Amino acid sequence: MRNFSPIRIFALSTLTGLAALTVSGAQAFDRSSSLSFANRYVQPASLPTDFLRDVRSTRALVDDPTGARVGTITIDTKNCYLYLSMQGGKAMRYSAGVGREGFAWSGKAHVGRRAEWPAWTPPPAMRLRRPELPPIMEGGLANPLGARALYLYNGHGDMMVRIHGTNEPNTIGRAVSSGCIRLLNEDVIDLYSRVKVGTPVVVL
Repeated sequence: MRNFSPIRIFALSTLTGLAALTVSGAQAFDRSSSLSFANRYVQPASLPTDFLRDVRSTRALVDDPTGARVGTITIDTKNCYLYLSMQGGKAMRYSAGVGREGFAWSGKAHVGRRAEWPAWTPPPAMRLRRPELPPIMEGGLANPLGARALYLYNGHGDMMVRIHGTNEPNTIGRAVSSGCIRLLNEDVIDLYSRVKVGTPVVVL
């Protein structure tokens, strides 16, 4: 018998309720091509591509290459990895999607807020580039923030950058976003369970 992860079971069980959504290859945060929406409050999702196939977790316990203190999240944007430093010189490593050219960044931050199945409010600058985006999108399978989100803050407040899940697993391991860090939904759920508000984040 085939094994199904909780995320896959949840996705399959909700396909009927999501049948009204327009099916499209929607980029999670930004894409130059235009999208058509069932209405201006709902973003289409790539359900046949992204939810009807096995997407296995990328997480692996590895020797920590970061030298960071225990509990620190380090994002290696060059190699598209996120590390969570752990005891004994180990780290949990996840494959990540990172900011594309022109949106990549580096620096220090901390987790200022956590959310399960978060809503998404596109930033004003993004809505200027993409006026077809909705003003707000409720959480769920079609939401580009995925199953969990960690909101990054610095001394000036909310950086408008998130570590979050994705409904487009094919973007993991690539530089595709507008600055946010993406993980598979299964991986972001695991990371979410291991960190708390105040967790330091270093982006290389």
